[in-house]
Amino acid sequence: MIKTPLDEWIAGKIGVEPGVLSKNAIFSYQIAQLQKTITLAKDKSAFYRKTLAMIDPGKITDFVRFAELPFTFPQDIAENPHAFVCTSQREIERIVSLQSSGTTGAPKRLFFTKEDQELTIDFFDYGMRNLVGPRDRVLILLPWELPGSVGDLLGIALKRMGAVPIPFGPVYNTADAISCALHNRTDAMVGIPTHVLRMARHQEGEKLRNRINSVLLTTDYVPQAISEAVANRWGCSVFNHYGMTEMGLGGGVQCSALLDYHLREADLYFEIIDPETRKCVPDGEYGEVVFTTLTRNGMPLIRYRTGDISRFLPDPCPCGSVLRRMEVVQGRISGRKKIANSDFSIIDLDEALFKHNAVLDYRCRIEEKNGQEHLNVLIKATETNSVDPQEITDILRTIPAVQKGLTVGILVVNISTHWADIPISKGTSKRKIEDLRLAKQ
Repeated sequence: MIKTPLDEWIAGKIGVEPGVLSKNAIFSYQIAQLQKTITLAKDKSAFYRKTLAMIDPGKITDFVRFAELPFTFPQDIAENPHAFVCTSQREIERIVSLQSSGTTGAPKRLFFTKEDQELTIDFFDYGMRNLVGPRDRVLILLPWELPGSVGDLLGIALKRMGAVPIPFGPVYNTADAISCALHNRTDAMVGIPTHVLRMARHQEGEKLRNRINSVLLTTDYVPQAISEAVANRWGCSVFNHYGMTEMGLGGGVQCSALLDYHLREADLYFEIIDPETRKCVPDGEYGEVVFTTLTRNGMPLIRYRTGDISRFLPDPCPCGSVLRRMEVVQGRISGRKKIANSDFSIIDLDEALFKHNAVLDYRCRIEEKNGQEHLNVLIKATETNSVDPQEITDILRTIPAVQKGLTVGILVVNISTHWADIPISKGTSKRKIEDLRLAKQ
């Protein structure tokens, strides 16, 4: 098994020999960078000048003291993004606007300098070495037209390592995407989970079997059911990438063990906290992912609450890396719902529904009618296979909350296969359950 190339990359960034990289060396580097980041933010950011007014960066000598600093929340950025900027506007190369929550509220605006974007390219360069090598041809199924977009930066990184980027964009026409992959003799691809699944389960998708060596799924939560479906259809390795725009697009990526994320520890410091107590949890316990930028100058973020659920794993990775292991993200805190007074999430739906070989995508809505909860599921099926609503209902019964609700008679499941006019996700927002019960509260 090949060790993740991130070890070598991080060793070079923190100034140690690859063979002697250790957790202690990484931790010492991170503490020094945290002090620099806090100093920069206090000096240049109007937001942190106020929230960190009483903090002496020189006294942040360990992670326990750092964990006493206040959090940064998404709404803080939405309310006044310019208060976070630490450079002049002429140094800003890229501005990204993100909708904060749902379709309401002010969008978050994120600012990146040329140097900040170079950090992302550098991570993409080494992170992609898990999947591809020089001369490999990589289909990019992500937005790429705008300078500084995720597909554009990925293309630059691939060229830098000697691979051949093939920009295509999000998969709106599945047949065209497959044709492009075949015409360009594609070895690997990077895309949105449901978009790649559409290609794999398309009637022409079989033509890519044993042609595609590796796939990287990104931008949204990656269901294990989708990874397995793509791997089985094409006979390839399927990797999972974790990142968000606030992180500078890249946060972590799986190695050849295909287990957990190795993290971008030279540029980001990660914590896992209990969202209720706001305290860091021990390795092995689930909590909310929090990160701090270590090397970003345009818009540094300190203890940023992501809303993502995961945990650190204490055991070493089979690949031999000394980097921290973070389990594949288990959805979002805001994605947790209740049905029949039991926990329910989009992850439950994903792992159940995507195992059906005719399901390409779905939408889910929960509402309340006449004292009963209604779970409405709209299924997008393959062109060559029909979906039996009763079969889908039986699949949903494997989810404990659904089974309980149906058994006691307080839940009604409605299945529809009339998908017309539902737009394909561009990957800029996370898939979620629409809960109309909240709108009535």
